Parts: sequence; structure tokens; C-alpha cells
Amino acid sequence: MNTDFKNKYCVGLGEVLFDVFPSGSQLGGAPANFAYHAGQHGLRSIAVSALGNDAYGDEAIRQLEEKHLDYLLPRVNYPTGTVQVELDDQGVPTYDIKTGVAWDNIPFTDAVSNVAANTCAVCWGSLAQRSAASRDTIYQFLDHTPSDCLKIFDINLRQNFYTKEIICESLKRCNILKINDEELITLGRLFGYPGLDIENKCWLILGKYNLDMLVLTCGVNGSYVFAPGCKSFHETPHVDVADTVGAGDSFTGTFCAYILKGMTIAQAHKHAVEVSAYVCTQHGAMPALPESLKR
Repeated sequence: MNTDFKNKYCVGLGEVLFDVFPSGSQLGGAPANFAYHAGQHGLRSIAVSALGNDAYGDEAIRQLEEKHLDYLLPRVNYPTGTVQVELDDQGVPTYDIKTGVAWDNIPFTDAVSNVAANTCAVCWGSLAQRSAASRDTIYQFLDHTPSDCLKIFDINLRQNFYTKEIICESLKRCNILKINDEELITLGRLFGYPGLDIENKCWLILGKYNLDMLVLTCGVNGSYVFAPGCKSFHETPHVDVADTVGAGDSFTGTFCAYILKGMTIAQAHKHAVEVSAYVCTQHGAMPALPESLKR
């Protein structure tokens, strides 16, 4: 347990963007979603990214302030990121992620360095590493965090915006890996162990990269947390799904918050499952949680 977590930042580092649905636009981006949900459980959360000097950038600031999520979002000479989202009959999204946008160009400023030095937990993914500029900022940020910082790599594979080298570098830098079952198959193919079953792949990755924990979500088939000498499994609750956008990020943010607060892995896992199931019943990635889920 990091007893100083209330005085330090829980950081979502990477993309801040708008998910553009057929019904309209909603603020999102996995790191921002993570920070928002961690903040709902009492952490001092902040989203670190970049925005354009445009209407979407102005709207992002307005919505973040409305949601009481702190932010460090320098404005750069690129458009604010957008993603075209299509939902299937089960509410599962597919994405068309625009390139050459603000979050591809996150600068490492003195302000960003100061946040890094006062961070108790940071979550980042592979997507914001598709450009050298943001990738370098992410690495510098991680290098400036305290030694006891919780470093969560939510792998978040999207389209073709990742390489084996980028994944390897982040695996070396994290102490918690968050991955889903489809991404685990891709990882197995990239790293040359496709014959192993799900659990053996997870144990192999946990040991090879000396991780403290590996979190595996399998959609309707439940979720696992692996740690040295420990395995936790929870079934996925049956709910009426509005959409699944942001559900995994709410899981990660909740799990992180309660690990920092001193819960056991099994306790934090159970609560993360409950929050993620609720988020699936709501539209968009950042719904307000009922008080019963903020215990």
C-alpha cells in the first residue's frame, strides 16, 4: 500500500480524444477514462496529453472540468484527436482512429516532469506510442516517477498502431500488465508461444518480465489477476449492455485505486468487476458511478 497516495497523482498518460458515434461525440481515450474512474474512488487523478487549438479542444476542457477531472493538456498545432466508433448488435465497438493529431505530439514540459515526480500510479498504453514524439514523452515521464510508483501498462492494441519493440519496451518499464484475451493471442503470436493455454501464457509473461501483477479480462468469460503465488478469478455479471466503451478502463482505474488503498488483490478485483459491469449499462466511457460503487 502506498500510504502517500492521497498527496500524489494518479495519471492517465496518452490519448485524450473524442469518440464519434453515429449519435454524437463523447470525450474519451483510454488513459483519460482510467484517470476519471480512479478519481471517482478518491484518487488525485489527472489526465496528461495534448489538445489542438480547435473547438474539440475547447470542448474537452469544458467536459473535463464538468467531470472534475484535473488535466495537463498543452495546446499544440495539431487537431484534437477523434475516433469514428461503430457498435455491433451487442454494443461492442470497432474504431477508426485518426492520425496526425494532438495526442501524437505530447510535449515533455517542466509541468509534465513535475507531475511525474509526484506520481503514485500511472497508466499508459501502446496507442499513444505510435508516434516518436509522444513515445519519448511517455518514456521520460516513466523515468521521472518515484521508485514505488505503480506503473500499469494497459496494452490496448488498436488497428496496426503497435510493434513488438514498443510492447517489449513497455513490458520492461511496467510492474502491472493489463491485457484482454484477444490481445493475449496477438502477444503470443508476436512473441512465439502460441501453443500455450491462456493461464500458462499469463504465468510465462508474469515471470519473464518480473511483473507484480498481470490483469487479464476475457469479456463475458470473466477476468483474472495473476501475481506471484496468487490467482484471482471473477465471473462477468450479466447486465443489459448499452455499450462496452470504457468498461476496461473503468476496471483498471478501480483496481488501481483499491490496490493503493490497501485492499487485497481479490477484493480489488471483485470491486473492479462490479464497476466495469455498471459502466457497460451506461452510454459512453465516463458515466458517474452511483454511491454504492464508490465505497
